[in-house]
Amino acid sequence: MINYEIINTGSDGNCVILEDYICIDLGVSFKKIKEYYKNIKVVLLTHIHSDHFNKATIKKLAFERPTIRWVCGNWLVSELITCGVSKKQIDVVEFGQKYDYGLFHLIPIKAYHDVENQGYRIYLKDKKILYITDTKTLEGIEARNYDLYLVEANYVESELEEKISQKNLNNEYAYEIRVKETHLSKEQCDQFIADNANENSCFEYLHMHKER
Repeated sequence: MINYEIINTGSDGNCVILEDYICIDLGVSFKKIKEYYKNIKVVLLTHIHSDHFNKATIKKLAFERPTIRWVCGNWLVSELITCGVSKKQIDVVEFGQKYDYGLFHLIPIKAYHDVENQGYRIYLKDKKILYITDTKTLEGIEARNYDLYLVEANYVESELEEKISQKNLNNEYAYEIRVKETHLSKEQCDQFIADNANENSCFEYLHMHKER
């Protein structure tokens, strides 16, 4: 059984806690992680957008917990340092490489968004976890028989197309066009789960669209 808590997910902020000490994404207020922050040992970051990278929370956590390891791609290093994270606490990781953190190890995965982004394969004791959001595709990624899938299911394709069509008829700006190029649909997520999960796998839809 994997112990995990989805603190929040969606355009208003993203953060997941695994086994009390692994934090994935930090796009929420410090208040939302207040009961967890003393146990966090490692923070895995994906990309710069504020719903995944809340600068005020990162600054506060770095001050309160100066020994935390911060894991990210090279595109976030300068941003972390600006937030007060010591460079010696930052672990820069590369796609496809394996990194050992003692109680767990991880492999970063490339995600396809409108900024540089990554997801993570996490191997925790005998459990396998996949975390990936803000990507327009999962093409080329396999995660057979994982124990937990935390995967984006941002929109329903037919509903999105209907909104685009209606806005085009009304000569309105359709931000939904961008959504198709930067986020994963529920149908894509469901197909990925069907292709990879087994009967014992668990999954959670992440980053589901919330109406404005």
